[in-house]
Amino acid sequence: METNLYLAEILHELQQGANQLNDDQADHFVERIMGSGKVFVAGAGRSGLMAKAFAMRLMHMGIDAYVVGETITPDVTDKDMLIIGSGSGETKGLLSMAEKAKSLQAAVALVTIYPESTIGQLADITVKLPGSPKDKSSSHYSTIQPMGSLFEQTLLLFFDAVILRLMEKKGYDSTTMFGRHANLE
Repeated sequence: METNLYLAEILHELQQGANQLNDDQADHFVERIMGSGKVFVAGAGRSGLMAKAFAMRLMHMGIDAYVVGETITPDVTDKDMLIIGSGSGETKGLLSMAEKAKSLQAAVALVTIYPESTIGQLADITVKLPGSPKDKSSSHYSTIQPMGSLFEQTLLLFFDAVILRLMEKKGYDSTTMFGRHANLE
């Protein structure tokens, strides 16, 4: 198959995924972000990269956002929120972060394929995204893509849609966002 046809199939899969998003879960997620003090994000592997991109856009919104594990990450309090992106909802290091955040009475949100996962059971908010786990033998979801690619792509697009919803609620536009973009480059 030619590359452009693969791209067309990926876009088709992403469109199908967008149609499965639960708006109530997404709106609750947005409201919780708006009501939080600091927002912390975490994920492993490619999901972690998507979480970092989300933290950057949250910062552009003027939201106090941090990536767990970075050297400038402050303490978590009961006014804060930890957002975890994890396809499986079972990654040990992320589970440990969720348990620690809960012990400090911070809100925990999980964006995942499996809301019933161990982290999902701890979370205050879960948002279910479509996708297939890395090990496709246990999945009924069909994708042409390897490993967790569909989930990771959908995660990035979901986070970008959340940013647009936050912009709408706060009355921001691209100019407002660009005003907070790094200018030392």
